Amino acid sequence: MLQTTIHNTVRCKGIGLHSGKQVEIVLRPAAEDTGILFSLHTGSGSSFITPNPDLVVATGLATTLGNGQDSVSTVEHLLAAVRGMGIDNIHIEVRGNELPIMDGSAGPFVYLLRQAGVRDLSRSRKVLAVTKSINFEQDGKFIRAYPHDGFAVDYTIDFKHPQIGRQTLSLEITPQIFSEELAKARTFGFLKEVEYLHANGLALGGSLDNAVVLDDYGILNDGGLRYADEFVRHKILDFVGDMAVLEKPLQGRFEVYASGHALNNSFLKYLNANAEDYLEEYSLEPLYEKVAEKGYATVAPDAALSPA
Repeated sequence: MLQTTIHNTVRCKGIGLHSGKQVEIVLRPAAEDTGILFSLHTGSGSSFITPNPDLVVATGLATTLGNGQDSVSTVEHLLAAVRGMGIDNIHIEVRGNELPIMDGSAGPFVYLLRQAGVRDLSRSRKVLAVTKSINFEQDGKFIRAYPHDGFAVDYTIDFKHPQIGRQTLSLEITPQIFSEELAKARTFGFLKEVEYLHANGLALGGSLDNAVVLDDYGILNDGGLRYADEFVRHKILDFVGDMAVLEKPLQGRFEVYASGHALNNSFLKYLNANAEDYLEEYSLEPLYEKVAEKGYATVAPDAALSPA
């Protein structure tokens, strides 16, 4: 399987979740082995970030990447679309310090990538494959990873709200599954939280146009839900985006319970820091003949911050 990039340059504008101001992104083709590259256009020039778990500087409301000088937030929906649509190499120019929230889903980004088109490059796709089972736990929440030929997610959420409750969904993520089953699932939040954030100058761009908002009893959006289980679908979308912070596509089967951006990133930091124990790089021919079960390990998230 060959690496891919987009065929044409495309761009879009929209409101930033945090600032409430208009921001713009430009998506450009990139050469083999570039990976995902952000260029941030600031008043003083351009700054570059290649996503890495250790460059995630904030996980409140959204995932934020930073290089010590500049940062870009709300990256997870576009990253999910890039990985979900099987794109290996792309240059993302950002004019502003965040990506547009669009409608709160990855749907508009999938549309944009389809407009750009996808083309093969000359080198084989490289992936980082999970080679040993791991159970990563914190406060009753967990991410369990297993060797698997592909990227599969079994996700469970459990909210004490009459419109959500306990929802479970299992999917093998392919470009078709991502575009049809996940891309249009919107982020969600609770009215009390939204009011508090707005009152404190946060999430100024958040509205019913870009999120599913719930009060104590029901859904406030006029159109209701796009899927009966839109909440767990969006959580899987976020998980795909947060795993895309790794430098190469991740391969494995993931069982996830009640995770969010913070635990997702702690898990990925641990994998990255202990790559020699849990990950192996492959070109996608042959794929997993060398992968073997090597046992089962349980770790705590603090271990992600400790030397290997």
